[in-house]
Amino acid sequence: MIDIVITITLMAYLAITAVAIVRMTNLFAIVMLYGIFTLLSAGLFVVMDAPDVAFTEAAVGAGISTVLMLATLALIKRPQKPLFAEAPQAHRPWLPLVVTVITGSALVYGTIDIPGFGAPEAPAQTHVARYYLDNALQETGVPNVVTAVLASYRGFDTLGEVVVIYTAGVAVLLLIGGRRSRTADRPNDEEKPDEA
Repeated sequence: MIDIVITITLMAYLAITAVAIVRMTNLFAIVMLYGIFTLLSAGLFVVMDAPDVAFTEAAVGAGISTVLMLATLALIKRPQKPLFAEAPQAHRPWLPLVVTVITGSALVYGTIDIPGFGAPEAPAQTHVARYYLDNALQETGVPNVVTAVLASYRGFDTLGEVVVIYTAGVAVLLLIGGRRSRTADRPNDEEKPDEA
């Protein structure tokens, strides 16, 4: 019963944080709320008994991503205009709502046949999980089943995820470094010779 209360509370906080992020115009406040949102998501994953996903969400989402966004904001020297302050209306305001409702309805309809969370009759519990538990140590030599699944059975998938995260990090660092080098290459106004 306490798990249900914690889950509902975390989901409510996630919804409140998401609405606050959408309504904010200050970039610093948005980054801070994003960090809070990812920490709440990590807490939700812990309640759902997925500590490995929670750790990744906390480290990458709340940790590295927030630091990189704050570093990017620190490099912006001029004040920014508020987001969407004077944006012209290119479409009707109800169109995104209709698209969101249709997409959400399709996703909800697609989840009707899914077994309950942790249901013992789910295909993942009856076929794959039993195989991993019975054979992981003999086939991989790794005593931890989660590590065996992530590093051996799903090694290429994990490698792909790591490559994506690494590529995104390098791209952000290149963008930050490119901005710094362009401003360093420009001569200052004080160094210009006097025109007389």
